[in-house]
Amino acid sequence: MFNRCAATLLCVAMFSPALVAQQQTPADKPVRLVKEPTLYDVNADASEQIAEALAKASKENRRVLIQWGGNWCGWCIQLNDHMRADKDLRRKLLYEYDLVHIDIGRFDKNIELATKLGADLKGNGVPFLTVLSADGTPIANQETGSLEAPDNPDASHDSAKLMAFLTEHQAEYRSASAILDEGLAQAREEDKLVFLHYGAPWCSWCHRLEAFLAREDVIEILGEHFVDVKIDTDRTIGGGEMLTDMRNSPRGGIPWFAFLNSRGEIVTHSSAGGQNIGYPAAPEEADGFLEMLRATKRDITEEQMQFLKTELINSMKPQTSH
Repeated sequence: MFNRCAATLLCVAMFSPALVAQQQTPADKPVRLVKEPTLYDVNADASEQIAEALAKASKENRRVLIQWGGNWCGWCIQLNDHMRADKDLRRKLLYEYDLVHIDIGRFDKNIELATKLGADLKGNGVPFLTVLSADGTPIANQETGSLEAPDNPDASHDSAKLMAFLTEHQAEYRSASAILDEGLAQAREEDKLVFLHYGAPWCSWCHRLEAFLAREDVIEILGEHFVDVKIDTDRTIGGGEMLTDMRNSPRGGIPWFAFLNSRGEIVTHSSAGGQNIGYPAAPEEADGFLEMLRATKRDITEEQMQFLKTELINSMKPQTSH
């Protein structure tokens, strides 16, 4: 099937908001300007975008999905909108992929990068999909003309075909016990404890905790004493059961976390006080987290403790622009 946004000006003309407004507005009425889409960041460094996505994918055992295109490409916008509107596709992306939109300009930008990854954009048009493994290896390149739904007036693309493509190329799930064993082995080798935390793709508080732990200034403190191990209760084999066994209850919510010695024994955990701390952003929760750190008997200074508390609390304050 012909991909609608080929390397010509036809697609630009077909989907230009200004032109659509002009064509559909009678001469005696004012033109209503349509805001141009901003799905593609025209100022972003594509290599950095991909590197950031690969770092996340590597930590979470996911794939990176690149959608090449541009804000001028109506089919690119429609493909993204379709995958976001379809609840099954939306879940698949949330669970299995780190999605990156790479701007190609007018087929004169990031083309060399695309070619390096095996994507023939000028030959196939856009949107075009590339799947990368967590180490950056291209494992699939897919034109999207064959994924369209020409006989369906209610959808731009075929959900079943998109789901089949995404499912075929998602990462295989790992064993939760194997992930923990690797962390324990590293802890023994480096004379550290394991900071084990459980989360899931749908858990926004889990993502907040993971983002906090990934900060360089936090790694500088905690990384000296702990091996960071994350178990996804939905995307690892046996992850949910491991969490239930470790805290002796199927209840309590996530994120749930514990500090383990290198033999896998719990030193302290986030529900030791009777209720799970979760993401420790409230002052009393942050104090509970500091008590957990003190219980590990690692050489973390009070100054460092107070820095962590302050940053946890501040992480919940709304960001102001300057």
